[in-house]
Amino acid sequence: MKRSAINFLTEWKNRKDRKPLMIKGARQVGKTWLLKEFGKSHFRNCHYFDFEKEKSKWRPVFENEIDPVNILKNLSLIMNRQIDPKTDLIVFDEIQNIPRAITSLKYFHDEMPETAVISAGSLPGIILSDESFPVGKIEFFNLRPLSFEEFLVNYGNDLLLESYEEAWHKKDISAALHSKLTEVLREFLFTGGMPETSGYFLNNKNETNVFETVRKKQKDLLNTYQADFAKHAGKVNSVHISLVYQNIPVQLAANIDDSVKRYKFKEAIKGKKGYSELSGPIEWLVNAELIIKVAICNKAELPLKAFTRDNIFKLYYNDIGLLGASLDLPPSAILLHDYGIKKGYFMENYVAQELCQTTDRSLYGWNERNSEIEFLLTDNRGIIPVEVKSGARTKAKSLQQYLIKYSPEKAYILSGAKFIDTDKTKSRIPLYFAGKL
Repeated sequence: MKRSAINFLTEWKNRKDRKPLMIKGARQVGKTWLLKEFGKSHFRNCHYFDFEKEKSKWRPVFENEIDPVNILKNLSLIMNRQIDPKTDLIVFDEIQNIPRAITSLKYFHDEMPETAVISAGSLPGIILSDESFPVGKIEFFNLRPLSFEEFLVNYGNDLLLESYEEAWHKKDISAALHSKLTEVLREFLFTGGMPETSGYFLNNKNETNVFETVRKKQKDLLNTYQADFAKHAGKVNSVHISLVYQNIPVQLAANIDDSVKRYKFKEAIKGKKGYSELSGPIEWLVNAELIIKVAICNKAELPLKAFTRDNIFKLYYNDIGLLGASLDLPPSAILLHDYGIKKGYFMENYVAQELCQTTDRSLYGWNERNSEIEFLLTDNRGIIPVEVKSGARTKAKSLQQYLIKYSPEKAYILSGAKFIDTDKTKSRIPLYFAGKL
């Protein structure tokens, strides 16, 4: 499966001043596959070390030794294979399981900068490590579920992909292309971007029971996450984390209009009513990249963070397919876009996922005097409001209020409409182009 992250890794490899790289991301987003594929295609040799499955095998290498020359020597001895620090890639997977290996990255940076070292792991495990963290000595990269465009790249229809790119650049789209892209988008909304589920669909999309199999895989993945909570967070904390995680889809689906409301603490865990009591589980899930947190601004001015409060935000799932699975939405409901008036939240979660994938920044929304905008983006033009509409209707009252008050240079309305109708300020963009923003 082709991943756009390969482009970043290639650029990192070719840098003269590169640092050891740490790949963050939720479980099952494809970190291991990506690193092995990158190593195989871009290096003479790739030496992969699994610190979870073979923890006892590799831990002794780091217990009494932190010098990178000796580390590579001992790794070579154990695996009976020579590591060339100038031509080979070294991968430390699930690095949080051997905390001293995290510390060693500092010395790879300082003493062997020519050596390509990539680690991958769970951020909660890394944060909780007792070992010193190599601040300023490593670079981070977030790997997230597939975006819609990555899904399209792997769809097996080159003409469709070419037409998609052409339509975006020309800001014009035919009715036939809009219909086909809408169909593929709905498939993506069901399968989501987790490589196992989307990959299975893309390889078997003509099979009769493909959607049922995808849904089973999604359910299995959700159960895996539940098991991980207990493994990494302790018995009591894992219960709270699990309850918060399961409650997010319920709160999202309860929004009967086109905009998700702020997260309500009292509905998540019985007896827990405020932010101070739930901040731990919420931040654990955010750090684990399992949920997306969108801070809500009460004023659209820079810096946006200055106009937010710690206890006012929205929460979404990191993957739209897992959201549908957690709510038991049947395939037909999503493929036919037929889940009633409560569908605005679904598209909003999809857009949040797309923006996280393509901007790699904190996300913000806006709420002021009963008007609200789903997302605020920033670039050299200033603050750009993004309104999300699940259907073809694009009338946006809140956006009009925003335009009157703040007069932005640019504003976007993402909707199910087929046209890209651009005036001086507002651009109406089909939802399948959300990642292009």
